[in-house]
Amino acid sequence: MSQTQSDDEDAGFLKISKLEETGISATDIKKLKEGGFYTVESVAYAPKKALLAIKGISETKADRLLAEAAKIVNLGFTTAMDVHQRRQEIVTITTGSRELDRILGGGIETGSITELFGEFRTGKSQLCHMLAVTAQLPISMGGGQGKCLFIDTESTFRPSRILSIAERFSLNGEETLDNIAYARAYNTDHQTSLLVQAAAMMSEARFSVLIVDSAMALYRTDYAGRGELAARQIHLAQFLRQLQRLADEFGVAVIITNQVVAQVDGGASMFNPDPKKPAGGNIIAHASCTRLYLRKGRGENRICKIYDSPSLAENECTFAILEDGIGDAAE
Repeated sequence: MSQTQSDDEDAGFLKISKLEETGISATDIKKLKEGGFYTVESVAYAPKKALLAIKGISETKADRLLAEAAKIVNLGFTTAMDVHQRRQEIVTITTGSRELDRILGGGIETGSITELFGEFRTGKSQLCHMLAVTAQLPISMGGGQGKCLFIDTESTFRPSRILSIAERFSLNGEETLDNIAYARAYNTDHQTSLLVQAAAMMSEARFSVLIVDSAMALYRTDYAGRGELAARQIHLAQFLRQLQRLADEFGVAVIITNQVVAQVDGGASMFNPDPKKPAGGNIIAHASCTRLYLRKGRGENRICKIYDSPSLAENECTFAILEDGIGDAAE
C-alpha cells in the first residue's frame, strides 16, 4: 500500500484508485475511468459539469468526488517561494542544438505547452522527431527519462528518422521505437478522443513528452468558412485545454506544431516584410505557453525566434537539420 503511494508521489500524480480510501465505490471509480479520469488531480481540476456528463454520476456524487479530491490535492493559495522552488525542479528536454537550448533556457520545458509554427520545410516535424528521442535520454544527458506519445495528423512521422537520431545518442533503435506510442488522427473528434487514451497510458507508465504534429491541420479542413469559425474555435479551445490538463497532471512537455496563414489585411501587410501569422487565432495564442517561430535559412540551416514566452527574452538563433537530427549550424 505505502509502496504504491510512494510510487505515485515519485510520478508526481495520484492514481484515481486513491479515492477508494476515502469511501468512493469501485463502481464509481470505474465510471470515472471510462469518462477519461485516471488521476485524483484530473477530478480535482475538472468543472462539475464535466463529472455530471459521465453516465451514472449524479449531482450528489459529483459534489462528493470534488470535495474528496480537493482534500487530497492542494487547490488553495501557496507562497511565491514555493512556486519558485517547484520551478527550479522543472526538467528541460534538449533539442540537440546548443544554440537552441541556450535561448530556450536549457531546452523544451516540461509541464507546459510549446508551440512550433512556421511555413513548410522549416523543421517543425524534424524537431518533433528529435524530441521524441531526446525525451528518452537520462536527465543527466538533458533528456526527460520517459516515453514519448506522438499524435500525427499529417502522416509525417518517419521511424527511419528516429533510428538515425537514436544512433547519434548510442541508443538501441528497436527500444527507442518501442518507447514511442504513435497514433494517426483522422479528424478533429478522433484527435481529441486520443487524449483520453493518452491519459490512461500516462497513468500506467512514465511519459515525458506528448507531441501533436500538427494541432491545426485537421481543424482547417473539418471546419470550412466563417460560418463554422465559432464552432471550430470552441472545439480547438477544448482540445488545447485537455492538452494543458495532461501537462499539469503528468508534468509532460506538450509540443504542438502549427501552420501559418498569410495576412491579407491591406495596409498592415504592406509594411510588414514577413506578412505571415500562426493559424488558430487568439485561442491557440493564449493556450501556448512558449511560441517558437521557425523559418528557413541557407541550405540546411533554419532560424528559430522566440515569438512569445512568459519567461524567455525575445531572441533568435540558427540551427541545422542534419542526417542525425537537429544540431548546431555550420558557421
